[in-house]
Amino acid sequence: MWIYFTLLAASMQSWRNAFQSKLSQEVNVTGVTLARFIWAGPIAALYLLGLYQWQDASWPQISPALIFFIVGASLMQIIATALMVKLFQLNNFAVGAGLAKSEALVAAILGTIFFGTSLTWFGWGGVMVGAVAIFIMSTTQGLKGLSLKTMSIGLASGTCFALTSLWVREASLTLDLPVLHRAGWVLLSVISLQTILMVSYLLLKDRLTLSALWQRPRLTLLTSATSCFGSIGWFSAMALQAVPYVKTLGQVEVFFTMLIAVFWLKQSVKIKDGLGLILIAIAAVMVMWV
Repeated sequence: MWIYFTLLAASMQSWRNAFQSKLSQEVNVTGVTLARFIWAGPIAALYLLGLYQWQDASWPQISPALIFFIVGASLMQIIATALMVKLFQLNNFAVGAGLAKSEALVAAILGTIFFGTSLTWFGWGGVMVGAVAIFIMSTTQGLKGLSLKTMSIGLASGTCFALTSLWVREASLTLDLPVLHRAGWVLLSVISLQTILMVSYLLLKDRLTLSALWQRPRLTLLTSATSCFGSIGWFSAMALQAVPYVKTLGQVEVFFTMLIAVFWLKQSVKIKDGLGLILIAIAAVMVMWV
């Protein structure tokens, strides 16, 4: 089941990134980051309500560990999203989204060192193949044209996304509920906190950005909706399987991203990106077989 949730997440996230890329041409980084969360809360609440209608369960027990993981994941995802939007402004959409996928390798390393994640040798092989693919796709003119600034921001974004995923999984493991209910509660908690933080900040510092989002309701709603559906897939998959496996398989998002970049955003994709896509497909097969 984690494979199906991951594929759902990857497809939704590719569209969310596309909408964010479009929005970043008209709204600043903070506004585009908020667009990811602002309408996602009500959608997540409806999803959780539907889960309880489908399968009754108890209410979650709040613990200090749960609060820590939710707050940490919320902050890291805000920072990661802002960095990824910055990538969109520095490079084209496909490369920016690809660089942020370095999170799979970072999650594997951090998960093994700090979170007790156990990977098979075959699983590590899949993670490494995926990392090579991302490295190839992040270059502009081969190794000679590699942008240190772009790579640095991409790695920072991937690291923040990795910490988000690891803490989301830890948060779900603290709850004694059915798997989907655990993921649903963590999702609603994270999104609600992120929305409160971002809206409060903009009300105090930058009301013009809130106005800019209000003037672009369709694009803002599409960004929030695809983000929420993607998060439902990610959070559910990570409640079922170790983060490195989920995120490595999730790199198939690059395939959807390329299609969107070419046919919707009218951007060009280079031959080396095709090679990277093939390697990502190999990595995906490797982690699905573990």
